[in-house]
Amino acid sequence: MLFLLNIGNTHTQPGLWNGKTLELLPRIPTAELRPDQLPDDLPVAAATVVPEVRRVLDREEIFWLTPQNAARCVDFSYVDSSTLGTDRVANAVALAEFYPLPALVVDCGTAITIEIVDQERIFRGGAIAPGRQLMRRALFTGTAQLPEIPLSSELPQHPGSNTRETIRFGIDRGAVGLVRELVECSAGKYGCITRVVTGGDAPFFSAALGLPVTVPEFTLHGIRIAWSRCRD
Repeated sequence: MLFLLNIGNTHTQPGLWNGKTLELLPRIPTAELRPDQLPDDLPVAAATVVPEVRRVLDREEIFWLTPQNAARCVDFSYVDSSTLGTDRVANAVALAEFYPLPALVVDCGTAITIEIVDQERIFRGGAIAPGRQLMRRALFTGTAQLPEIPLSSELPQHPGSNTRETIRFGIDRGAVGLVRELVECSAGKYGCITRVVTGGDAPFFSAALGLPVTVPEFTLHGIRIAWSRCRD
């Protein structure tokens, strides 16, 4: 048994690995994550993009994913790994484990990231851009009159006729165009034969771009695989 944590900027996704299957547990707002929410009787493996949370939760027995301890799975030596987010490390590990290479994964959450692994299992970097919700918040906080509108699962088909519709058209259509350009450029550079999407906003981008959605526990599997290889 293994308790897993994918600690994101907004939410934390816990999971429980029983040796054969991975069960997703209810998400926790990252700001509310506490040490007493971790089991005392199970090993814990985690990836976090929030350094403060690691300081809050840190205890000796937690396996914290890094590019260095994931090196048995994917070669991260061709990039500057000192600033590489461990969610991206986990995605690269899962991508190399489950899909034909070269491949890329688009992770759609607070940020939109792309991770690329070539046919030699070398991590080739990717892209980082703001997600749809972050774009909405930036407009709201950076302007005097524009409202913060909720996410929609449907891609707008026409330019907006009022402010809310105009924001939706601009952000959602713009985000799809952004991801399409990043995917096409990345795939062209490395000849990626596999292209998948994951993350909380994956259904929206999958429908808009025709990319297959990988399993919801994709990033957790990357953490698990790296933990397992370090024990071999």
